[in-house]
Amino acid sequence: MAPTSEPSGTPDDGPPLPVHERPFTDREFTTSELPDTPTRSFRIPATGWVEAPDELLTLGDDLDQPVEYKRRIGRWLLWRAGPPVGRARYMALDPTTGEALTFDLHGRRGSGTGADGRTHERFRTWKESLRDS
Repeated sequence: MAPTSEPSGTPDDGPPLPVHERPFTDREFTTSELPDTPTRSFRIPATGWVEAPDELLTLGDDLDQPVEYKRRIGRWLLWRAGPPVGRARYMALDPTTGEALTFDLHGRRGSGTGADGRTHERFRTWKESLRDS
C-alpha cells in the first residue's frame, strides 16, 4: 500500500477501517508521539519511528512482512511483523532501557519470553507479563 500523510497521528476522523485496509503513514513519530492505543485510520511503520533500533527494523525480514506499531502496554511499545493470526512476530521494546522481548506466533499459539522472565506459549499471557512488569 502507498504511504499516506496524517497531519497529527491522533485523533482519527471517521469510522475505523479494518486493519488490512489502513494505509501506512509516511509521517515520522518520536517516542513521545506514539499513541497509547492503535490508530483507526492508518498504520505506523517501524521506519516511521525516529528512534527505532535496527533489531526492530529487521524484525519481519525473514517473514517478508513490514513491521507496524500496535500500542503501548505499560512501559512497553508493541510492534508486529505479519498478520494478526498466522505466522507473525511481535516485539515489545522498553524505550527507556532498550530492552526488547519477542513473541513468535504460529496460528493461535506461539512462544516468547515475557517481562517476568518466563516462557509463554499464549500471546495473551505474554502481553499480561508486559502489563504487570
